Amino acid sequence: MESHIRKKEGEKKHTQMALPLRHLRLFPHTLPLSLTLTPKRFTPSLSLSSTALMATAHRVLVPIADGTEPMEAVITIDVLRRSGADVTVASASATLAVQALHGVKILADASISDVASTAFDLVALPGGLQGVENLRDSKVLEGLVKKHVEEGRLYAAVCAAPAVVLGPWGLLNGLKATCYPALMEKLASYTATTVESRVQVDGRVVTSRGPGTTMEFSVALIEQLIGKEKADEVASPLVMRSNHDDEHTFKDLNPVQWTVDNPPNILVPIANGSEEMEAVIIIDVLRRAKAKVVVASVEDELEILASRKVKLEADMFLDEAAKLSFDLIVLPGGLGGAQAFANSETLVSLLKKQRESNKYYGAICASPALVLEPHGLLKDKKATAFPAMCSKLSDQSEVENRVIVDGNLITSRGPGTSFEFALAIVEKLFGRELALELAKTLVVTRP
Repeated sequence: MESHIRKKEGEKKHTQMALPLRHLRLFPHTLPLSLTLTPKRFTPSLSLSSTALMATAHRVLVPIADGTEPMEAVITIDVLRRSGADVTVASASATLAVQALHGVKILADASISDVASTAFDLVALPGGLQGVENLRDSKVLEGLVKKHVEEGRLYAAVCAAPAVVLGPWGLLNGLKATCYPALMEKLASYTATTVESRVQVDGRVVTSRGPGTTMEFSVALIEQLIGKEKADEVASPLVMRSNHDDEHTFKDLNPVQWTVDNPPNILVPIANGSEEMEAVIIIDVLRRAKAKVVVASVEDELEILASRKVKLEADMFLDEAAKLSFDLIVLPGGLGGAQAFANSETLVSLLKKQRESNKYYGAICASPALVLEPHGLLKDKKATAFPAMCSKLSDQSEVENRVIVDGNLITSRGPGTSFEFALAIVEKLFGRELALELAKTLVVTRP
């Protein structure tokens, strides 16, 4: 498979990809978010470094189709890979290139027919109404999953998939299950009991509700697949939210009214080592709110290799973005990405001008500690950061808060706070009503 990489000089460079890297392409705000998982000739890949451990890697299938919900697919894949699972993404559409919801393009590793005879330890179905209808209508996938279930293996579905796929296939008979809130009545016709749990485990099936529950869903899958110790190990650095019954909130110190263009212009820089879940959730949620989001690479190429080996392609180079005006600049985390941000004179200059002009800026995870603090961008400000990085902040008085707004600055803690971080930005830019509406639509808070 050739990957086309645009260089700064405008040249096109063609390189042969030696590894099955996962690609995420982010196009300008006038076009939809696009994510590409690099295809490979299907041979189940091994994810663990030790030869002995490789032989025991848990094989996971994540089927996708036109209309799949991209956040659910990406979070599931990302979190499961953190456990060392060997995740294969397979297309149930006519081609490997799948057009997901919100204009996200996903290029699968293989087609469903390529993996029809492969034994997996887990099959996990993402949602998205059109996507699940396409999954349901795939006879090859139906045969694969039914055989998988007959053999007593673990299976799972999130959002619309329990009601639209597993139910009609007769795979929820006599079981407790949950799904996207608007489809609970439909689910009730296929299952013994519907429950409103964010994640429901009954025997060998795990079901969940929507984008905002997918991280919990994925951790639950690790527990069922590998064990609680591994699930806890993966969950701990995610900084996941423990109480979803409360409405979305954040600590707003020194409250000021954020005044911006309509729609607001937002810059999200990315670099090699950026944390892909944080970047994707921030960009996706802000675009759902109809903000104009520009993604800019601080590297010499538009394509960057993110922290979990997902490749991100920016809309433009940072030098180009620096010629534009932004209401807000927001930095995703990731250790390598934050270090690259801190070393970018162009980005640091943009951030300093943003602060000096009393415009808005923010950062999550490692970036507050490794980018904002060393360059004086937290002076006289309260902030938070990834827990292990908080000791680097000069003022640690408010670091336990998941999201902090202090005047024109907003900071947050990690992947598991990304929804809250993005929704807090939505609230400051567009108002609390829209933020709460999006939170409920995403099932970040209890509907």
